[in-house]
Amino acid sequence: MTQSDTNADKTDSSTLADELKRQAAALGFELAGIAPAAAPDSLAHLEIWLDRGFSGRMEYIPRRREAYAHPGSVLESVRSVVMLAAHYNSGTDEGATDDSAGDLPGDTAAAAPRIARYARSSADYHDVLKTRLKQLANWLHEQRPGCRTRGVVDTAPLLERDFARRAGLGWFGKNTMLINKRRGSWFFLAALLTDVELPADAPHETAHCGTCTRCLDACPTDAFPEPHVLDARRCISYLTIELRGEPIPEDLRPGVGQWLFGCDVCQDVCPWNRKAPQTTDPQWTPVLAQAPETIAETLQLDESDFRKRYRKHPIWRIGRDGLIRNACIVAGNLGDKRFVPDLTRLLEDDSPLVRGAAAWALGRLGGEPARQSLAARSENEDDPSAAHEIATALSRLSSGDRSSGPASPVSSKTGNAPCRS
Repeated sequence: MTQSDTNADKTDSSTLADELKRQAAALGFELAGIAPAAAPDSLAHLEIWLDRGFSGRMEYIPRRREAYAHPGSVLESVRSVVMLAAHYNSGTDEGATDDSAGDLPGDTAAAAPRIARYARSSADYHDVLKTRLKQLANWLHEQRPGCRTRGVVDTAPLLERDFARRAGLGWFGKNTMLINKRRGSWFFLAALLTDVELPADAPHETAHCGTCTRCLDACPTDAFPEPHVLDARRCISYLTIELRGEPIPEDLRPGVGQWLFGCDVCQDVCPWNRKAPQTTDPQWTPVLAQAPETIAETLQLDESDFRKRYRKHPIWRIGRDGLIRNACIVAGNLGDKRFVPDLTRLLEDDSPLVRGAAAWALGRLGGEPARQSLAARSENEDDPSAAHEIATALSRLSSGDRSSGPASPVSSKTGNAPCRS
C-alpha cells in the first residue's frame, strides 16, 4: 500500500466517523465520541470496588469480573467503541417537599412519591436506546458491508463511563457520574462496538469538580465513603431498585425519605446541572411527574393494578411487591397517621416483604390503632422476617421509642438520584 493509499484510508475513516456522529445526532443522541477498543483505564478501580463488597446484591457484576477487562468480551473483533449520550433532563421534581425547610407538606396523604427523573416517562430507556443503536448500526452496515457491530445499553460487561471519558464526553464526578460541561450529568450512555477502525477522539483528561463536595455531603444515606467511590449497598437507587425480594436495611430506611424509585439527590445538588438544558425529546416526557400517583394510591395497588399501570414502565423491574415495600417506607417517613388503615390492610398481604415493611411503617406512625393492628397480626404471622418486623415495631411502640420516627421527609442533611452512568 502506498502512502497516498494510506492517507486516503485515513481521510475516508475520518469522513465516515463524522457522518456517523451526524447520524447519531439525528437519532436523538446529543453527544457522540469514539474511543479505541482497549483495556479500560478504571479496571483497577473496579477490582478494588468489588473487593470491598460495594456491589451488594448485584451479583452479575462480580460474576462477569474478568469480562470487564477488555471490550473484546462483548464483541470479539472490536476495534472501535462509539460512545453516545441521550439527554433526559425533564426538569425539577415538583412532587418533592422543601428539604431546606425540613417541613412536611400540608397534605402528606396526597403527597406525590419521588421518582428519579430518568424513570418518569412511559418509556424504558433500554428499549428506546437499543432501537436507536440498531438504526445506527444498520447505517454503518450500509457504509461498510460485512462489518460487525453490537449495541450496548447498561447490560453488557462494558465500563461505559470509562470509554465515554476516553471518547471525550466528560469527566468522572465525585458522585461517580460522568459529567459534561454543557449537559451536566442528566444523560443516558449507550455504546456501539464495531470492528471498523475509526479515528479516536481526544479523551477528556481534566476534571472540573474542584473542591466542591456538595454531592457527597447531600447524600441522605452516606453512600459515598470517599470521593469517586459509591457504596451501592447504601445508595437509595440500589435500595429501591436493585435490592429485590429483601427488606431495606432498617438503619437506612429514614434516609430513603420520599423516594419511591431511584434517587436524584447527588445530581440535583451538582453545580454543573444548574444550567443543564431540559430535553425536548418526546420519549422522555415526564408522564408520572404530570399525573403523579399519591402514596395512598400506591399503597392500594394490587397485582392487577400494577400490571396495568407499569407494564411498559421502568418501575416494572421491581415488581408490585418491591413497589409496595418502597411505598410503605415512604409512608412511614412522611409520618401521617392517615396511612394507618392502608398499612393495616397490608399486614394481611400475601407477600412477607410487604407485611414486614407495613409493620415498620406502623411502628413509625404510632398510635393505638397501629399498635392493635400489629398485636393482632403478631398472633398468626408465620414468616420469620415479617414476625421480626412486627415484634420490633411493637417493642418500639410499647417503650415509646420513636427516635427513628419521622422528623424530616428526607433526612437530616440536604438534598434530593441510576447508581447509573
